[in-house]
Amino acid sequence: QVQLVESGGGMVPPGGSLGLSCVASGRELRTYFITWFRQVPDKERELVGVSAWSGGPIYADSVQGRFTISRDNAKNTVYLQMNTLKPEDTAVYYCAASTHFSRRSSDYTYWGQGTQVTVSP
Repeated sequence: QVQLVESGGGMVPPGGSLGLSCVASGRELRTYFITWFRQVPDKERELVGVSAWSGGPIYADSVQGRFTISRDNAKNTVYLQMNTLKPEDTAVYYCAASTHFSRRSSDYTYWGQGTQVTVSP
């Protein structure tokens, strides 16, 4: 069992920055792929980026160059730094954990509760 808790959501103007955190408990984080997804109403969850305990993260094209995922395995925490935010980045952001690499939300067993990010003037 892995428990995930996101924090750091909020409202920012276009062009602004926001950082999210995902704290894991229950299992050692280094054994899991931790992935950020986002979802807007009436749409499927969209991949933001995948991080493994080693190696560089993989990002969706829509956020490449603007978002950065980092992880601190000692603190069991994964971070999502979002820069140059756009209105279309508005969504509920979730972190999820899996022992296997996947870009599909349906492959993830463990989910956080989500945190709202709103990009608006």
